[in-house]
Amino acid sequence: MDHVIGLDRSQTQLLPPCLEDYVSDDAPVRVIDAYVDSLDLVKLGFKHATPKRLGRRAYDPGMLLKLYLYGYLNRTRSSRRLEQETKRNLELKWLVQGLEPDHKTISDFRKDNKSQFKKVFREFNLLCRQLKLFEAELVAIDGSKFKAVSNPRNHFTKKQLQETVEKVDKGIAAYLEKLDREDDQALNGLRESKETLEKKIASLKSRKARLKEQLESLEKSGEQEIGGHDSEARQMKISKAPSVGYNVQTAVDTKHHLIAAQEVVTEANDLRQLEPMSQAAKEELEVEKLGVLADSGYHQFQHLKACEEQGIETYVARPKTSSGRGSKGNRIYPKEQFQWDEEKDVYRCPAGQELKGGKLRNKPNGKVREFQNRKACKGCELKAKCTEGKYRTIQRWEGEEAVKRTEERLRAHPKRYALRKSVVEHVFGTMRIWGQDKFLTRGLEKVSAEFSLTALSYNLTRAINIVGVAGLLEAIEEN
Repeated sequence: MDHVIGLDRSQTQLLPPCLEDYVSDDAPVRVIDAYVDSLDLVKLGFKHATPKRLGRRAYDPGMLLKLYLYGYLNRTRSSRRLEQETKRNLELKWLVQGLEPDHKTISDFRKDNKSQFKKVFREFNLLCRQLKLFEAELVAIDGSKFKAVSNPRNHFTKKQLQETVEKVDKGIAAYLEKLDREDDQALNGLRESKETLEKKIASLKSRKARLKEQLESLEKSGEQEIGGHDSEARQMKISKAPSVGYNVQTAVDTKHHLIAAQEVVTEANDLRQLEPMSQAAKEELEVEKLGVLADSGYHQFQHLKACEEQGIETYVARPKTSSGRGSKGNRIYPKEQFQWDEEKDVYRCPAGQELKGGKLRNKPNGKVREFQNRKACKGCELKAKCTEGKYRTIQRWEGEEAVKRTEERLRAHPKRYALRKSVVEHVFGTMRIWGQDKFLTRGLEKVSAEFSLTALSYNLTRAINIVGVAGLLEAIEEN
């Protein structure tokens, strides 16, 4: 039996008479077209949404937005690649009506409308809420590190800059010492070697001057890091290796794993993100109460308290501490064995003595009071079991009662907290498979715009998988 035979390339074919015939009725590209057409781009603030009366005509921002959404949905984010696709991709030709904007026009559209993409993301979430795709009762919050367009070798902290300057100084001194040892009479024909050393010294001095400028710039700005390519990116561990990037935050609804809120921050850890991300999700979903799941990296006393005050129930695991171990590793009484007396505002130790608190002090993780009783500790028979120092100190953080209530909720609903991994990790896993865990632009504002497009594309894909193309088209038309 013969193989399947293709068409004769020299034979004249009668192709479909219009572009419409190239796109099937259930193609996701039809959702992109209908959705963007339903948006009020003038209200959303897109540049050139209102055509100018004079001058050269601009491309319709709706067409360029469709182009980008199609690209992100199909794992093509580069403006040059998108330019190529407009020339050969039949679906894309249908979507942009045969227009072929150059890569500069495509790139400028993303640059000029940085703050508008997040608004488009919110508009689509509003449509998803009308379709009841959000449960709006429980969300999982997590962060992931995405790579920036910056070489880690050209990115320095203040300490690294100082250490590099010292190394350069040592290198200059070594070369100068080598030059001093050389005897001009002995060199004779080796003058080129001497010139090479002098060039190396000049190069090191030039590098030292640049490092000094960077150090001065850091001291003036008050920042702790400076980068060569992307000055706003920060040193972070990405895939367990030191790199330079941004911390991407998402709040994901537990019903269909749709992203309710998203943000990009420069902080390497998640300690200060619980309250702002929880509040953002609550506002986006427009609910009075909301449950929030997060890992121990979000456990911060003040944020747990702030969430509770705003009607947000937190389910956040407490990080492992050294309570019950002294500085030398010996077992001592853990904090749990010290009873809190709220009425007297004291802690009562295992020996029955009262520890009184000092003033509230600011620390990096929040406000704290220290409780002590030095006099009682001095002659206590249980001192060896209680502390390795001269006296025992118990710290009480502001919002510690909110922490206890959080722990009670975790114990009461263990299965609910177990949902966290299967919900939010699914989102970041998908983005990594798409190859969209590396930014193409530089600067916090631009990478935030990039991630808004990624988050919108993810939600769009999920909605199509859940409702179907026909269902979404019907909802867009009714909206």
